[in-house]
Amino acid sequence: MLWGRCLVTAGRQSCRCKVSFIKRQYGFLPDDVKSLRAVVTPDISKIRNIGIMAHIDAGKTTTTERMLYYSGYTRALGDVDDGDTVTDFMAQERERGITIQSAAVTFDWNSHRINLIDTPGHVDFTLEVERALRVLDGAVAVFDASAGVEVKKKICWFFFFFFVEYFIVLIAASVGCNIKPHQAQTMTVWRQAEKHSIPCVCFLNKMDKPAADLKFSMESIRQKLKANPILLQVPVGSGRNFSGVVDLLTNQKLIWRPGSARDDGRVFDTYTLDQSVEPELVQEVGEARAALIEQVADVDDEFAELLLTKFSDDFDAVPPVELQEAVRRVTLTRKGVPVLCGSSLRNKGVQPLLDAITAYLPAPDERHHDLVRWYKDDLCALAFKVLHDKQRGPLVFLRIYSGTVKPQTAVHNLNRNCTERMSRLLVPFADQHVEIPSMSAGNIALTVGLKQTVTGDTIVSSKASAAAAARRAQNHSGTGKGEHPSIILSGVEVPEPVFFCTIEPPSAAKQPDLENALSCLQREDPSLKVRVDPDSGQIILCGMGELHIEILHDRIRREYGIETDLGPLQVAYRETVLHEASATNTLDRTVGERRHVVTVQLTVRPAEGAVCEVTFTKELEEQLTAEMKEAVKNGVDSSCLQGPVLGCPVQGISALIQSVTTAAGTSPTMVSACVSRCMLKALRLAGGQVLEPVMSLEVTVGEEHLSAVLGDVAQRRGVVRDIQSRHDSKVLLASAPLAEMMGYSTALRTLTSGNATFSLELAAYEAMSSQDQNNLLRRAAGLL
Repeated sequence: MLWGRCLVTAGRQSCRCKVSFIKRQYGFLPDDVKSLRAVVTPDISKIRNIGIMAHIDAGKTTTTERMLYYSGYTRALGDVDDGDTVTDFMAQERERGITIQSAAVTFDWNSHRINLIDTPGHVDFTLEVERALRVLDGAVAVFDASAGVEVKKKICWFFFFFFVEYFIVLIAASVGCNIKPHQAQTMTVWRQAEKHSIPCVCFLNKMDKPAADLKFSMESIRQKLKANPILLQVPVGSGRNFSGVVDLLTNQKLIWRPGSARDDGRVFDTYTLDQSVEPELVQEVGEARAALIEQVADVDDEFAELLLTKFSDDFDAVPPVELQEAVRRVTLTRKGVPVLCGSSLRNKGVQPLLDAITAYLPAPDERHHDLVRWYKDDLCALAFKVLHDKQRGPLVFLRIYSGTVKPQTAVHNLNRNCTERMSRLLVPFADQHVEIPSMSAGNIALTVGLKQTVTGDTIVSSKASAAAAARRAQNHSGTGKGEHPSIILSGVEVPEPVFFCTIEPPSAAKQPDLENALSCLQREDPSLKVRVDPDSGQIILCGMGELHIEILHDRIRREYGIETDLGPLQVAYRETVLHEASATNTLDRTVGERRHVVTVQLTVRPAEGAVCEVTFTKELEEQLTAEMKEAVKNGVDSSCLQGPVLGCPVQGISALIQSVTTAAGTSPTMVSACVSRCMLKALRLAGGQVLEPVMSLEVTVGEEHLSAVLGDVAQRRGVVRDIQSRHDSKVLLASAPLAEMMGYSTALRTLTSGNATFSLELAAYEAMSSQDQNNLLRRAAGLL
């Protein structure tokens, strides 16, 4: 029986996923677009700061686009393939069809204000996810329902980007990082959310795909993410016949019918289930709801007590409101994650997702920030992102934890110990912003005028308010007068760079312009490191991967008008020694009027592990002062940075310091220099051995292409460890040297016609054969 027709527009919204049955009335026509000035400013309990996170191509940006459209803030549905989405506004994003930088938008839904950040899914831009999650209160994890957590792609799709992802792994592995392309990024962002204890809601997107599998996706969330998925909806239909969902809380069926209201998903029908019409669906829903009630009762004692005291005769009679409140408690305590279904591209299931965001994810005042309480009503905010605007200058994103922000006011930066004037205050909406007179606690604001502030800085109203907060914290902790508890918010953890290349301006006259551009980009992107090689004087870019550097290179050309050249890629080898060797070195140098004389005797030998150990003889251990021991260790460490064979870092050695003799007045710096020279001499005598990174390779391929892939792996000096079966495919597990895997993405695509996936992970550093090492040395010398 038709229970009611639901017109979800900006003028009237009603979605039965939420059991509160709140209807929001707007006074504008469906084709009108709401202004940011009309965004509701509710109590802090009705603010939701959320992020959309997932692997690349899971549908994050498409889902965000539907949210903005159904809430009334865009006139038309944008499409990633057409390059007209709101949050992917950079030229590089629209050309490539991927999200590169996080974008913030603000809108309202059912009397709630939602501050949403659409994050990238590519491993190169993990920092964007990290700093977004640092300031958010909740997250929506989007999954491809046909792949679950292990989102694997065919290489023929977006081949260029997989080629890039491959190089990410190559370089990351060569410097000791553990990164998998494709599937691992989902687990990476999930671990980031867990680190910040962020409650999550899962959205199984792309339910319209023929391979969509609800049970498989639920199991992958349980197994791969070690989470407790709580299914709140059952899909109606499968593959192309997917037409809607059944809300397990209310037992109502939500159906999106094609062709209605321009087929934009605004209109959907709500039915009550009828046993006589759909007996199989009614049975499935009944079993799923019983499993839901049992699952929630297992992790929520309050709900379990309610069932036993009031509904012991019939658990199914529990009211939807009570069940919803229990699911909310479970979500906030991270004992479970609600799971919803839909297809954002086909405009199905997004409105229930919006309702789930307001129903289950926490408000800012439900999150516990220990340091914020000391500020009381004074301003306390965290700068988590910086953008450069040609007209406005630096734009700083702030998460306001307490107090109120107003333009034309002075604020104090605790990290920089400086006071700046905030000239303007804006509401963020991707690249379009609206100026506002004030912003209260719990929100995300965009400020103009903070020229010294960088990512991770704590902003307060004044030095006096910071001092007052410090006194409150000190009084509460009971520390002494000499001890001062920290009142600075924890910043954003920046990952270490894994990709290195050189960059050169077209001429010496453009050098200052390039340095200015790199300075601005570094402030925007803390994961970009820039250093100058002390020997060659070249500028070295250190980033998170090839795509990361390529985007920066393109931005330098487009935004700053500088045509630069990037240097070649390098594989990071390591060195060790083959035998034990001893050496003695004497340094006699006069600096100014002081004469420095030091003699060092030591022995190096192979050792287990990837470090350079330093030990002293028992007599020397007692003779040397702590300062001299530190100087000796510094000398050993500096010598291990560049080995004698290729100039690569040295690992797997042990240095035994047998004697250190110094004249009166010899400085520790000279001791370090003498130890370093002695170490280099001993390393040469011990016989150098180059270690190459060996990768664990996993290839998923059809049986018809298995023999060709095996032959290619053998040509790359690979060793096959195992061949497993997975569904209709074969999984090849092998090990292969990193240097031989260059261009493997191209070769695999050619061999399998694009019907294979692969992942690489650093397994270990292994010694090269003498022949391979000689060839490497000849190539390094330019003889090959």
